[in-house]
Amino acid sequence: MDTFGEVVHHGGMPLHSAGLLPFHRSEAGVTVFIVHMGGPFWGHRDDGGWSLAKGMYIPGEETPEDAARREFTEEVGVPAPDGDLLDLGEVRLSSGKRVRGFGIEADAGLAFVESNTFEVEWPRRSGRLRTYPEVDRAGWFDVRTARTKLTAGQVPLLDALERLVG
Repeated sequence: MDTFGEVVHHGGMPLHSAGLLPFHRSEAGVTVFIVHMGGPFWGHRDDGGWSLAKGMYIPGEETPEDAARREFTEEVGVPAPDGDLLDLGEVRLSSGKRVRGFGIEADAGLAFVESNTFEVEWPRRSGRLRTYPEVDRAGWFDVRTARTKLTAGQVPLLDALERLVG
């Protein structure tokens, strides 16, 4: 788990993650659907505390596209939007994790329902395990606002979407 930015490796390889960046085009411009990370580390942060709905996968066992759709469903509580995926490329975070992003056009009615949860010792070294949602909310933002909300390492995925769809 990388909830606190810890690097976890699988078989000596950096972690791979994949996520969806749903977008909607209107006369007002492009908006994107992003999620706010839950738990004790991210819960209090707004700017810099949002993400693509994403999660880990093991290359060779699952495609990044399948992982992105699976994780979206787990973290948002509704099926991933149908449609063709736009490959936004891959970014490498400061933790060493690689995140592959995919844009997908979605209806503006897409909304957060509920997220899966994770368990973590909190406060650290307290011996108490607590359960938190991976995502505590989600929403639509114009690209300019989303740029301030997303974690810095994921902003290049937003830039790629903007280049592809305007």
